[in-house]
Amino acid sequence: MAHSFFRNAFDRVVAARERQAARYVNGALMYLDDESLKALGTTREELRRQGATRYVF
Repeated sequence: MAHSFFRNAFDRVVAARERQAARYVNGALMYLDDESLKALGTTREELRRQGATRYVF
């Protein structure tokens, strides 16, 4: 059975907020030093590619 209009709209809002939260977290991680990022298993370049913003939503 197909999703209703409201379910589709809700799913899209949730997905948009997840992307927004990921960008915010990446922006916060950019403040860490390279050693800390390495310990977390990521690099500054990966964070840039995934997108990073520095604002509170």
